[in-house]
Amino acid sequence: MQFIVLRYRRVLKLIITCVLVLLGFLLLSGICSRVVGVYQDNIREVPIYSVDTKEKKLAISFDAAWGADYTPTLLKILEENNIKTTFFLTGIWVKEYPEMVKKIAAAGHELGNHSLTHPHCNALSEEEFLKELKENEELIYKLTKKRTRLFRPPFGEYNNTNIKACRKNGYEVIQWSVDSLDWQEIGVEAIVDRVVKNAHPGAIILFHNNAKYTPEALPIILKKLKAEGYKIVPVSELLIKGDYYIEKHTGVQKKA
Repeated sequence: MQFIVLRYRRVLKLIITCVLVLLGFLLLSGICSRVVGVYQDNIREVPIYSVDTKEKKLAISFDAAWGADYTPTLLKILEENNIKTTFFLTGIWVKEYPEMVKKIAAAGHELGNHSLTHPHCNALSEEEFLKELKENEELIYKLTKKRTRLFRPPFGEYNNTNIKACRKNGYEVIQWSVDSLDWQEIGVEAIVDRVVKNAHPGAIILFHNNAKYTPEALPIILKKLKAEGYKIVPVSELLIKGDYYIEKHTGVQKKA
């Protein structure tokens, strides 16, 4: 009888141990899942700064947020050099210069979205950000019948919320790897020097449509880049199609 009692106690102890182990496993799994979920939510999303390519090609882009005095000259220079680029337009600029928007589109240049009002997007909720994105898209579409699918954040500011919202709505977020600093009015020679020295295969170069010295600097830059064997294309033509990933610490788009 005593033997049976001892055996019963051992079996009961074993069952309790197994139950406790199982409960501990389930609890730990739940915690791990939550930790993984939080970690995934906080993985830093990055836009595309440049593209990994062995081809000697790069993209030139113009941000349009103020003024249009120099834009016709830029369009003429690009036409004379048989070059297509990408113009990132703000909604406030589109409203003020609708005919210029049409001319840019008619010349065959790619149109990108640069927000409706050029705000600090990191301070916006997802709903507010999407309003900036979608309302500007509609403004551009009404004038050109072209949908924008590239977004450049004002001031170069971005966060996970905005990047994910863009991608959910069919956009890729575009930064730059070469900054002309033309908006600082640093002079023709300084602009040319910055761009040509820093140009590289897969580069995305940033200019502004109404910077004072850009019309004078641009022909020199184009001539020098062509002499170095570069092909200049719109941003979307530079991007990798199909499966890719964006290197987190550099923003370089690479084939998966």
